[in-house]
Amino acid sequence: MLRQRVLTALVLVALLLPTLFLQSPLPFALLALIFCAVGMGEWARLAGFQGRFSLLLWTLAWVVCSAVLLWLMQMRGWQITAQWGGFWAVCSLAWLVLLGSSLPLARVPAVLRAPIVLALLGFALLQAAWLALVALRVEGSVFMLSLLALVWVADIAAYFGGRAWGHAKLAPAISPGKTRAGAWTALVATLCYAALCAGLTAIHPNYFSQLSARFGWAGSATLVVVLLIFAIAGDLFESLLKRAAGVKDSGRLLPGHGGVLDRIDALLPVLPLALLLLAL
Repeated sequence: MLRQRVLTALVLVALLLPTLFLQSPLPFALLALIFCAVGMGEWARLAGFQGRFSLLLWTLAWVVCSAVLLWLMQMRGWQITAQWGGFWAVCSLAWLVLLGSSLPLARVPAVLRAPIVLALLGFALLQAAWLALVALRVEGSVFMLSLLALVWVADIAAYFGGRAWGHAKLAPAISPGKTRAGAWTALVATLCYAALCAGLTAIHPNYFSQLSARFGWAGSATLVVVLLIFAIAGDLFESLLKRAAGVKDSGRLLPGHGGVLDRIDALLPVLPLALLLLAL
């Protein structure tokens, strides 16, 4: 399984790398659009839509909406970070309410259980995450990757920390595989990673060097913890959706990983929050 996961990750990196060296953010935006569109189809299936035609309609609707937004972003010269502070705030608040009303009770709120409502929620949340990804790419490839790597570092650290010391479960009613030891390991690893990035300001500015410049070392460390909490919560929320749908993975596109949502679930709530912090 680990070998398969590594091979799939290498293929994804091979697809991503060419878009990072180009000056225009358009190729990356298109690649991210494709992956998120697949994620929309997976979310619709988790929401309760099973027919191929209905899943295709949800995916196509998401693509059309994203294509319109992409055209508007190009017309505005890709200025979508500080100018959209209110949008990122609304998205972050929506995630906070969603996670706060779902995870403590280990179930999706009744008002969201209707397939059409849950699918529309995913439509909006995936749209926000995609827009945030594009906004980060506009800031620069290294800038974007420095933030994305926070979630990757947390995921890897939690995996190995859980295997080495994991006994007590983090949320057994939602995801029995996640442990408290994994979460603590992820916390230590992400704080060290963010501190390293912040110290590299003179070599190459990145997300955490900017966060440190704005909020100081103590403030930025606190915000890194908040970002990590959102990442873990996003992962748990997708596990909640899968448990409610009675499936192990959101899809089968990525061998060893499952579906697209299984790879980006932790990023979904983190990305809008990260952009909100930049807009403050």
